Amino acid sequence: MNWLNKTAYIFFFSALFCGTVAAQGGLPTETVDVIKNFDARLGDAERVVLKPELPALDTTTKRQAYNITAKTLRVEYLPPKIRPLSMKGDDVPKGYKGFARLGAGLPGAFYGEGSYHVLSNKQFDLGINLLHHSANNTNKVENQRFSNNHAGLDATYFFEQGFAINGKLGYTRDVVHFYGYNDLNEELDTTRFSFEPEDIRQRFSIFDVSAKVFNGERTAADFNYNVGFDLYNLQDSYSARENGFDLRLEATKWFNEQNDLRVGLRTDFTSYRDTAKQSLNNFYLTPSFTIHGERFKVKLGAVVASHEDEFSFFPDVEAGANIVEGVVGIFVGAEGSLQKNTFRSLSTYNPFISSRIEVANTKYYHFYGGLKGEISGIGYNAQVGYKSADDMALFLLNGQNDSIARFDVLYDTVNIVNIKAAVSAPLFKGFELLGSVSQNIYSPKNEEKAWHLPAFTVNVGAKYRTDDNKLMVKGDFFLENGVPYRDSNGEAQNLNALFDISLGVEYYISKNFGLFMQLNNLANNKRQRWQRYPVYGLNALFGITARF
Repeated sequence: MNWLNKTAYIFFFSALFCGTVAAQGGLPTETVDVIKNFDARLGDAERVVLKPELPALDTTTKRQAYNITAKTLRVEYLPPKIRPLSMKGDDVPKGYKGFARLGAGLPGAFYGEGSYHVLSNKQFDLGINLLHHSANNTNKVENQRFSNNHAGLDATYFFEQGFAINGKLGYTRDVVHFYGYNDLNEELDTTRFSFEPEDIRQRFSIFDVSAKVFNGERTAADFNYNVGFDLYNLQDSYSARENGFDLRLEATKWFNEQNDLRVGLRTDFTSYRDTAKQSLNNFYLTPSFTIHGERFKVKLGAVVASHEDEFSFFPDVEAGANIVEGVVGIFVGAEGSLQKNTFRSLSTYNPFISSRIEVANTKYYHFYGGLKGEISGIGYNAQVGYKSADDMALFLLNGQNDSIARFDVLYDTVNIVNIKAAVSAPLFKGFELLGSVSQNIYSPKNEEKAWHLPAFTVNVGAKYRTDDNKLMVKGDFFLENGVPYRDSNGEAQNLNALFDISLGVEYYISKNFGLFMQLNNLANNKRQRWQRYPVYGLNALFGITARF
């Protein structure tokens, strides 16, 4: 700040001070005496009452117009997870680790069956099963007897990574006797044929081993896999031997949880030896894709089979649609493959076959169509089909007057027209009725008849179980036509028909113990399913059942 500004400020404050002093100069200087205290009072006031009122409502309607510009917003969100509505279900029945059944009956019958889960948890499951069933009707028909025995072990281990391993071991020992000479004695009106049991005994001994690796849980990619093998060794009492090895690789990819793509690869080796050695080795490739729609299903697939470097192609297609939802549906399809006729499969179907047979493939094509659905709770399925089979197995006695009657296996090209139907009717709670009927019309190319193959079959079964599961009653009815055979004169004949009625009852007297009864062939039918070999007449089993 320069000196001129300082001089001006000093002059301004000096003038202000002098003026203040001059204004105070007129005050009196005498003493003031206070005579009385001042008492100030307010007069009475009139109270004014105010009543506020709301202003009148504006009831006029005004129309507002808004102009909004439309704009599409892209919102990213995860699809919702649809879950089923929770509903209270029936109580889960108590599970048991073990089951056993022991019984005896007529004629000379013994029965034993049991299974037990040694370990059973989320990671490891191990179980064993045993079976014995035998009967001896020698008092009426010499050496009419049989014995079936089986022991098995089944184990599955589930790994934390999501895959599992399953393994099975089994041993089967079935015994039959060639008692057909009794019928020959009756036909020739003689008693000259008689044998000791060991002279006509046939024993089938089979060892089974199998293992597989599969996904024990659903994979993130909805991809299922199964890789495994089956191995068996069979021997009989007449030096026949057979080994089988079946390797399988299967994969399934699911799309949208309902459409599936499947691919299978299989190698099936069979080695059979009697006086000579035979091999029957097949290879299969089976791709297919199935589409499930709301009211239809379509499967498109094929079977590529190879035997001795010869390739065959077969269809594996089926299409179905609901005409009336849940009531009437239609389906059509075509399939085919190479079906093995091994010593094991043929002896299982006919235990009286010769130990000197030819093993071969049956090459078949099958075309079919039909209706299925449900009406008032009664399910039904009816279809008509046509099958062309090359090298189909037929059976004829190797000698009409042989004292030990055994069957040869013949192969022929057979065309078959099949008509069949099945119904299931749960008529009321606890009661269920099942029935099926089948008619085959055979047209062999070379043979006169389809020897020992049934053409007409009827099966009817009924079962009733009480609400507390203590009592179960079942009944079965079987009817089958007499199969064709060639008599001693070489002419085609038919054996007698099957007419079988069976009844079974099971009652639990406590949670763990019960009684059972089984009556078979109440009509005492002596039908010959295989020439010279009548079936057992009336037979029965009685015993106890335990679960623990």
